[in-house]
Amino acid sequence: MTHDRPLPDANLPPFDGGRSLMLGGAVAGTAGLLLTLVGGRAALYSYLIAFVYWLGLSLGALALVMANNTAGARWNVVVRRLGETLASTVPLFILLFIPLLLGAKQIWFWIDPPAQGLPKEMIALLQHKKPYLNSGFFTVRAIIYFVVWCALALLLRAWSVRQDESGAALLTRRQRRLSAPGMVLLILTVTFAAFDWLMSLHPTWFSTIFGLYVFAGAFVGSLALLCLIVTGLRSGQSPLGRIISAEHQHNLGKLLFAFVCFWAYLAFSQYMLIWAGNLPEEVTWIVARSRGVWRPVGILILLGHFVVPFFLLLSRDLKRSPPALAAIAAWMLVIHYIDLYWIVMPAASLDTLGLHWTHFTAFIGVGGLSVAAAVFMLRGVRPLPVRDPYLEDSLRYVQP
Repeated sequence: MTHDRPLPDANLPPFDGGRSLMLGGAVAGTAGLLLTLVGGRAALYSYLIAFVYWLGLSLGALALVMANNTAGARWNVVVRRLGETLASTVPLFILLFIPLLLGAKQIWFWIDPPAQGLPKEMIALLQHKKPYLNSGFFTVRAIIYFVVWCALALLLRAWSVRQDESGAALLTRRQRRLSAPGMVLLILTVTFAAFDWLMSLHPTWFSTIFGLYVFAGAFVGSLALLCLIVTGLRSGQSPLGRIISAEHQHNLGKLLFAFVCFWAYLAFSQYMLIWAGNLPEEVTWIVARSRGVWRPVGILILLGHFVVPFFLLLSRDLKRSPPALAAIAAWMLVIHYIDLYWIVMPAASLDTLGLHWTHFTAFIGVGGLSVAAAVFMLRGVRPLPVRDPYLEDSLRYVQP
């Protein structure tokens, strides 16, 4: 819905700030990765969690951009460049994936299973899955994933940035035509990446809904990150922050609420189907995370990823308050990391939480470089799609 009211000056110049943030992120990221290198095998699991966490935020932002393009949404034009910028960091993760390939034998034991000590049933299953679970095909699939993700993210951003100068409506049509099939490709590739990088930590376990569960968590995290950025811009009264209204912030808060519920639905569906089937090859994953030291972590995820944010985000006033929404968004980013930790670390140890200092250094390492890459991609371009044909509709948007 739009409303006739005075519009702010949206002709923002190219962004030339953020130099200190970019350099600080690059320095912190490099230092974090160098420290992580000396952490031994424990560092590989820490690095895997950090890698999937930050990559998921970029892919979630890409999904949001394409979903709005596919739906023909207009309200989001004001905040779209933020999503495009986050998505454009995906090429960085090609380089960041190399350490995982180098340490693959230490993370995914199916690459080089021990000759003795494994049950006969597991040996038979690994042999059966070898045409898919082998290091060569694993690497080829990863290349395919990154080619698809980079093509989608960089094409959409390039067309959007080019439109700032040309104003050609054709570029909007291109973005929308690409986004619909692009969403299908994105969901398929993220699903299989989740199978390869996370589910295969337990190669005899399977769940057809696992990929969507991981994708939903990443999407919630990316929405939380966008909420945090938007509330920060609005609180700081930056030029873009003065253009982003409470209506845009409210919509992001509503999306965060909706996909918190969607994540909970997928989590419950996965648990219910495994519980109802009660098959030995399926229940082992859930049982391992429902006992011992991992049980409190699972309860924390249930409360922190759904119950608490669900009731808080029911409030209209909270979603329109920058400090309140920022607090919820920051918490969702924390609990998303805990969720990935709960997924990955039982593969290293079922009896301990596996807390290690490299979890901090890996998070800072991958995250610092991701932040630096995002600021680098934003510098030199306008922070707002200034010649998008629907920009005025977005500026006039009010809640229905």
